[in-house]
Amino acid sequence: RIENDKKEEAVKKADVVYTDTWISMGDKKKKERKKIFKPYQVNEVLMKLANKDAIFMHDMPAYRENEVTVGVIDGLQSVVFQQAENRLHVQKSLMLWMNRR
Repeated sequence: RIENDKKEEAVKKADVVYTDTWISMGDKKKKERKKIFKPYQVNEVLMKLANKDAIFMHDMPAYRENEVTVGVIDGLQSVVFQQAENRLHVQKSLMLWMNRR
């Protein structure tokens, strides 16, 4: 976990900026968690600190304007859909492998 005042330092010159959802299904403390994590949102200002050709990744599902802004997740640096497609192929391979055992 990165302290709020260190997030810029953590992203500076990064090749990949990666985040995950702040809220799990059934989470009873949604509002509280959003308030706590809002300073850690990946936004355009934060992405500009990363390398010029840095990519943005997210496990999905993503909640736009919570952990990531629309401009980042739908922007040119985002590879979230390619990432999701790769995960799909890996999961299908695992299913085939487990079925053969």
